[in-house]
Amino acid sequence: MRRKRQRNTEESDIDITPMMDVVFIMLIFFIVTATFVKESGIDVTRPDAQTATKQNRVGILVAINEYNEIWINRREVDINAVRANIERLHAENPQGGAVIQADKNAQTGTLVEVMDQIRLAGVQAISIAAEER
Repeated sequence: MRRKRQRNTEESDIDITPMMDVVFIMLIFFIVTATFVKESGIDVTRPDAQTATKQNRVGILVAINEYNEIWINRREVDINAVRANIERLHAENPQGGAVIQADKNAQTGTLVEVMDQIRLAGVQAISIAAEER
């Protein structure tokens, strides 16, 4: 009698190894194919433009708020550190360009300085974000 019970428990075990293999393969697939939304770290009021177009390949996102503070990857950055940060981000994704999200009340001088630092870092494709009308 005892042997029958042991056989039943042995036969009723479920081998979940193949299921785990499938789950890990699906996880790897979703990680590889996922696109991640990049954020600059702050909300800015972008100016309106009739000719605004959507950019598909954005590698670097820089924001300038109304107080002329520069933000990259959710961190406030000094103008002297912009070039080093852009060089690091450009090395991670050499195909993407840079988009500057400047507040409509930000000073033009700050925008030009940031653009200059981005170009010095080796990124030539620079866009300025605007709201579509």
